[in-house]
Amino acid sequence: MDNNKKVWFITGASKGFGLSLVKQLLDAGQLVAATSRNQQELIEAVNTQSNNFLPLQVDLVNESSVSLALQHTNETFGKIDVVINNAGYGIGGAIEELTDKESRQAFDVNVFATLNVIRYVMPYLRKQRSGHIINISSIAGIAPGTGWAIYGAAKYAVIGLSEVLAADVKSLGIKVTVVAPGAFRTSFLTPDSLTITNNPIADYEDVRASHAKYLKMDGEQAGDPEKAAESIIKIAGEANPPLYLLLGGDAYNRALAKLDALHDEIRDWQDLTCSTDFEYDLENN
Repeated sequence: MDNNKKVWFITGASKGFGLSLVKQLLDAGQLVAATSRNQQELIEAVNTQSNNFLPLQVDLVNESSVSLALQHTNETFGKIDVVINNAGYGIGGAIEELTDKESRQAFDVNVFATLNVIRYVMPYLRKQRSGHIINISSIAGIAPGTGWAIYGAAKYAVIGLSEVLAADVKSLGIKVTVVAPGAFRTSFLTPDSLTITNNPIADYEDVRASHAKYLKMDGEQAGDPEKAAESIIKIAGEANPPLYLLLGGDAYNRALAKLDALHDEIRDWQDLTCSTDFEYDLENN
């Protein structure tokens, strides 16, 4: 096998970032295993006969399905170098407007599917003492907006697990990056990728306004998904990739505003925070 060729395993590959990644990687001669809930839809979207492409129909919430897909990838290509956990969807509504079932399903796809892939790919990466896991979160996992509590919570979880995973696997030669994109011109704001509550409560006027603003943005987002895919591919080639990769000027600005607000509030309440210790010298700490 050409040592310059990497084996990529990409989830949620039939549209959005996933599809852009698959197409760019195949054009570059890389080896790509890609998953979708519908294999035929994936094959038609990628539209190639290349032997470098392995389309897989996978239920990411099902551990056996994930395990078999990774086994098939390893048997086909001989290794797994880069894993991109891209599958996910948006969900909008105040907490009381969303059912327990809807909330749990959002966590199943956005969080537990990612955990399933990590759990079953790690034995291959540990054996190799190499690999790069890239988890796609969102700027909503850093600075969530009104009306997106469950989505924000799920994407926060992806960031949290990625931070600790990076520490856990560093000594094994495995790298981890969590990607936090802003608004990109993908199908994310269409019904295929976004669920909005069917039980709106009139009192939540700010939530309705927030949803209307985002839905109006569809097709006019500032982010270019092809450039995002290029950036993700670029960091996979870095000797020292970042733990955090923000994508988009809006993500950059939202993250900095959140950091400033967090810094100010922590400082404002320092005295009360530290007063709960048995002994604490404010002047010397």
